Amino acid sequence: MSEQPIVVHAIINGEKVETEKTYSRENPSRPDEIVGYAPMSSREDAIRAIDAAHTAFATWKWSSLDERIERMERAIQKLKEATPELARLLAREHGKALYDAMGEFAVSFMWMEYACNTAKEVLRDEIKEHDGGTTIISHDPIGVVAAITPWNYPISLSTIKAAPGILAGNTMVLKPSPFAPLTVTKVIEIIANEFPPGVLNVVHGDADVGVELTSNPKISKIAFTGGTKTAKSIIKAAADTIKDMTLELGGNDAALVLSDFDVNDERAMRRMVISNFLTAGQICMIAKRVYVHRSIYDQFVEKYIEAANKWIRVGDPFDPNVTIGAVNNLGQKKYVQSLIDGAKSRGAKMIPLGKVLDEDVFNKGYFLQPTLVLDASYDDPIVVEEQFGPTVPILPYDDEEQGISLVNNSIYGLTSSVWGEQNHAIQVAHRIEAGTTMINTAAVQGLDVRFPFGGVKQSGVGREYGEEGILGYTETHVINAPKNLELPYIPE
Repeated sequence: MSEQPIVVHAIINGEKVETEKTYSRENPSRPDEIVGYAPMSSREDAIRAIDAAHTAFATWKWSSLDERIERMERAIQKLKEATPELARLLAREHGKALYDAMGEFAVSFMWMEYACNTAKEVLRDEIKEHDGGTTIISHDPIGVVAAITPWNYPISLSTIKAAPGILAGNTMVLKPSPFAPLTVTKVIEIIANEFPPGVLNVVHGDADVGVELTSNPKISKIAFTGGTKTAKSIIKAAADTIKDMTLELGGNDAALVLSDFDVNDERAMRRMVISNFLTAGQICMIAKRVYVHRSIYDQFVEKYIEAANKWIRVGDPFDPNVTIGAVNNLGQKKYVQSLIDGAKSRGAKMIPLGKVLDEDVFNKGYFLQPTLVLDASYDDPIVVEEQFGPTVPILPYDDEEQGISLVNNSIYGLTSSVWGEQNHAIQVAHRIEAGTTMINTAAVQGLDVRFPFGGVKQSGVGREYGEEGILGYTETHVINAPKNLELPYIPE
């Protein structure tokens, strides 16, 4: 039975703001069901939000770190109390399975709590006494942050910005994706209510709102997670005012399976399958192409199919037996299907994986049968492009040099993984061009919020998570108090 649609609003200077236009968000599992309505903010709304954040920054930047932490901890507690309801809303508007939605909140809380627990140590002044005098290195807030977040992991990728940004003394205007706007707005509202008006604002809208957030001179930093193409437009929009940026962008993350990988390790094979298909393959750090040493290739494929067929169960996100829900939107479904159809037309072999639990639900929603692609060429679009959906190609390689070369032959370098005997895998990992390389695991399974995360090449600039993820929202301020105030080589 369908639930009543909800309505969310922009939040500007602590108040809910209604807009002339709204847009609806459907349930990807049941596209005829409207989950809710979000505002279509205007450029003027964005300017108001930026002005509110800019005004709030004048006083918020002088607030004590103890106060910021206390307020954020209250927000975390209220979010935890609301999680069952919020996770259900996320599953409905996103399409991901309910357990997956709950897991996203768990990751968000791990990060937010880490940021609160370590902020004092990370943000403290460093005082260095030396022969030349005293030097103090402080970490000052930057100013107003524009946070632009995607639809695939909307809660995690919003709180990853909001928590350190506000704890560091900044204010923020956040813009969610129109493909997952509802739960994010609810989450931001709960957090914003614990802070003074204007510290945390949220607006929605089209490109004109995005342009304002990236070009307005009162914006000091941009924190963006999304596609590389969009990031290039953001960089251009921000060029005139030279803003600080953290950009976590696209990736075509590779898994390299070495000759000494144990294909009979069922748990490892299950981790591989999950690393390819969790959230229907719609995670930036999903392993999107797998290279397997030819000596174990046939056995690997056989065991992979067995593991996939055991774990993959496609259907309604609220069915407790389901592990993979719908693709988030119709456009993404069509794109992934086009990659599959194109590879098939060029001679690749398609193997459907797992079980569809309810054909009627499957046929009505934005579902795709998870698909293994074999015999694709190394340069097929399904290999070299980011699929961002429930399909993965597995390809053989002949020797380690070739395998490493295939992994690195990409404009992207977000995450990667190496699978095999641990010491051997670590040696190989040093040669991989990526921001993160995981050993015998991949994707969210190997994520540790205590350490920095981000990409190389066209997968991004800067780091989130870890100490770097907090310091990324600060300016380094050096205060020098020299002992010798006059330089001896300057004539009188």
